[in-house]
Amino acid sequence: MTQRFAELLMYVAPEPVRQANERWLAAILERMHITRRNADGLSLTQLWRSPHLFLTQTCGYPLMTALRGQVRVLGRPRYELPDSSGGNHCSLLMSRADDPRRTLPEFYGSRGVINGEDSNSGMNLLRHRLAPLHRDGQFFSRVDISGSHRESLRRLREDRSDLAAIDSVTFALLARYAETEVAGLRIVARSAFSPTLPYITAASVSCDQAQAIRQVMNQALSELPDVADVLGLREVMPATEEDYRVILDYQHKAEALGYKRLH
Repeated sequence: MTQRFAELLMYVAPEPVRQANERWLAAILERMHITRRNADGLSLTQLWRSPHLFLTQTCGYPLMTALRGQVRVLGRPRYELPDSSGGNHCSLLMSRADDPRRTLPEFYGSRGVINGEDSNSGMNLLRHRLAPLHRDGQFFSRVDISGSHRESLRRLREDRSDLAAIDSVTFALLARYAETEVAGLRIVARSAFSPTLPYITAASVSCDQAQAIRQVMNQALSELPDVADVLGLREVMPATEEDYRVILDYQHKAEALGYKRLH
């Protein structure tokens, strides 16, 4: 059997979600006669760029920047969750529920937090939403980098930050399986929609091979209805790199308004 890297690391919490992803991945590998190669010690970037990659999920922003032309898109998930449907999702701009500010302009000068500089949902969509509101290239008094959406939520709860953009899929899964992580928070606004996080494989994989992998992904999903229910995932839709061009459009619109970087 061929040994390849296969990891689903974008939505790994809460625990029922991680377990569901592992069951789905195991079923896919079994049907494709692939042995899972140990990815311990690999960074996300190393995993995404590996010539031995069989299947993983990345964020749309690095797909269109750091990874452009270096991987093959297999498809995109069609979640049916609050604020995520039809192959699209958005960011939920969130604050503490007891914060007296109710509109985005009121949060000018507040403390922002993002999960990472290369995140579409945590940074790019937030930048696009705030671009009309900046003053001299600044909206926040400071912007911290948390490392993950869950950590951004924790910083909101602990009054260490005031506003964060949270991927709507992440939020829906936490609200369903880990309510305490979103307790005491509220949605201030929503970002524009963008395509859900793409599934990718190595660039050397042909179009026909990629289509076969996507078909097996859907076949395995249909045979595991409890897994599909836990993930809120109905199918893996066909997708190409071109579908994610809108992400760069959002970047360019923010830059055109003079808001090149979150400040």
